[in-house]
Amino acid sequence: MSDQIDEKIKNYRTAPFDARFPNTNQTRNCFQNYLDFHRCNKALSAKDQDTAPCDWYQRVQKWDEQLEAGTFPGKI
Repeated sequence: MSDQIDEKIKNYRTAPFDARFPNTNQTRNCFQNYLDFHRCNKALSAKDQDTAPCDWYQRVQKWDEQLEAGTFPGKI
């Protein structure tokens, strides 16, 4: 029994994207929104414009630590 559980844990995968179930596995969406938030801030700050419209994209703050440490995997 333990071997079966270990095998299932070893082969565990998240559900693939399916347009019929948009609430499943939103990692990609969250990651893209985080990148868009920082790109929006960067673009509007360069033009000396208000960055308030960018706040719509900011949903995840836990990646801020990685961004500050220089270990964030995305390109902003």
